Amino acid sequence: MKIIYFSWLKENLGISEENVVPPKNINNINDLINWLSKKSTKHKKIFLKSKNIKCAINQEIVNKNNKIKKNDEIAFFPPFTGG
Repeated sequence: MKIIYFSWLKENLGISEENVVPPKNINNINDLINWLSKKSTKHKKIFLKSKNIKCAINQEIVNKNNKIKKNDEIAFFPPFTGG
């Protein structure tokens, strides 16, 4: 599974993307966030603000209850701003 990070998430993690193999019990974005939060202190720090983080599966914006599959591309990014 490919995970892509944008904006301040990328800056705080120090990476823009990573490939992970989550356990089989990771079924949706919320599960993935909880699992990734345990990966490192940097991951834990960015996902403490998970209510403010938006996500997409295969370039389609979704909510955090959406199901995920092992070959999905998951993107995390801050809320959009208007202007």
